Amino acid sequence: QVQLVESGGGLVQAGGSLRLSCAASGRTFSNYVMAWFRQAPGKEREFVARINWSGTNTDYADSVKGRFTISRDNAKNTVSLQMNSLKPEDTAVYYCSGGTFWLTAQSTYTYWGQGTQVTVSS
Repeated sequence: QVQLVESGGGLVQAGGSLRLSCAASGRTFSNYVMAWFRQAPGKEREFVARINWSGTNTDYADSVKGRFTISRDNAKNTVSLQMNSLKPEDTAVYYCSGGTFWLTAQSTYTYWGQGTQVTVSS
């Protein structure tokens, strides 16, 4: 089992920045692809970004490309999401997740955090 705990959410004005962190404990963190998903009110949960086990490969949803950066520190068992130039449409609950496969479908991720709220005001 891997336990994931997100932090860093909050309220920010449009154009601002936030940094989300996810702390992992349990089984070997570095074995897993890590990803961030988000779910806005009334919408399906969607893929935001992913990073491979070594941190050498990343991928982003088109809606956040160029504004968000995912990173990981395997020594500290953490994965982060730096969010810049935030827009009101980025408002959502953000979830950290871990899985075995280099895929974007949420069904392929085994481990999930409880989520952290990000609210961007206009």
